[in-house]
Amino acid sequence: MNKPQVVTIGLGYIGLPTSALIAQNEISVLGVDINQHVVETINAGKIHIVEPELDKAVATAVSNGYLKADTTPIGADTYLIVVPTPFKGDHEPDISYVQAATEAVIPLLKEGDLYIIESTSPIGTTEKMRDLIFSKRPELEGKIYLAYCPERVLPGNVMYELVHNDRVIGGLNEASTEKAIAFYCQFVKGELHPTNARTAEMCKLTENASRDVQIAFANELSLICDKAGINVWELIKLANKHPRVNILQPGCGVGGHCIAVDPYFIVSDYPLESRIIGKAREINNHKAFWCAEKVKEARKSFQLEHNQEPKIALMGLAFKPNIDDLRESPAKYIVQRILQDANDEEYYIVEPNVQEHSIFKFTDYQTAVQKADIIVFLVAHNEFKTLEIGKGKIVLDFCGIKA
Repeated sequence: MNKPQVVTIGLGYIGLPTSALIAQNEISVLGVDINQHVVETINAGKIHIVEPELDKAVATAVSNGYLKADTTPIGADTYLIVVPTPFKGDHEPDISYVQAATEAVIPLLKEGDLYIIESTSPIGTTEKMRDLIFSKRPELEGKIYLAYCPERVLPGNVMYELVHNDRVIGGLNEASTEKAIAFYCQFVKGELHPTNARTAEMCKLTENASRDVQIAFANELSLICDKAGINVWELIKLANKHPRVNILQPGCGVGGHCIAVDPYFIVSDYPLESRIIGKAREINNHKAFWCAEKVKEARKSFQLEHNQEPKIALMGLAFKPNIDDLRESPAKYIVQRILQDANDEEYYIVEPNVQEHSIFKFTDYQTAVQKADIIVFLVAHNEFKTLEIGKGKIVLDFCGIKA
């Protein structure tokens, strides 16, 4: 590869698909990641995450010479920051990865370059990075372009949605917005909506906070219905017959690096104003705790009734169906909480989308269901929907598998 046109910092669930897509359009890309194994895997034309069509895109881009990975960035014309933005302490946003990535490219920046943050970020992050850049490279002030453009893709359909979904693009000035739009026009077919950086940052947070609130309503309904002896799945199906009602399906909480995290970025900066958003986070976190307690109650009831310890299948660890992503997964939290006070029960932990885990020993899903006395559905993976459950088994369905 000659000098790359684009440098992408971060080769995770968004950074790698984005890099592969850009490279598919015959734009040379250097993807940067601190993990040497990730770098070596990509340079071999392979992938380290599960995402349909991504393996083909990476293999083609690497073999054609348009995609290469390294642990260190080099000079380019466009820099994309696509690193994690977790929270720390009491749900305080942590932009240290964004800052570290920015500091890595500051020495490489030159007049006319385009710098874009794609990482989900608190309001004002792009401005903070602008100030950091110009504090170290004051000669570049007014001579480079800075913008914020969040992704809005669904795991499992990322390669399609990166191309076809609309994007919100917010520059720190009009020229930066136009420069960023010209960049994304090369590989995005969805409409590109111009705005300013702060609005674009808030737009990403708003989208996920809105979904979190809607899920919280469904999860709260499930708690009420359990106490009232009502089938929540039937209730929601009937309520949704109303032409202006569209209630989501409840689950065992909310996970992933977006919906379970982004609302805190708003609550942290605007605690007095974000009362519904904050309460939704509490409800969705509580649902996972509630599910764990339900499993413990079922375990205790079985012990009392049968005078023996049950065999329990815990079905699913990912944060949503049919993916391998365990980040902020409520199912993972539930499993950990149940195992914390385990005695002599036998547990079968199932996650068909993950080969192995450093903590959990996995069991084949069919074997687990066959052997278990208590079957706990935590994630609605496709494999689980066609399982035949033997008579006499206790089923706790927290995700609507049998709805």
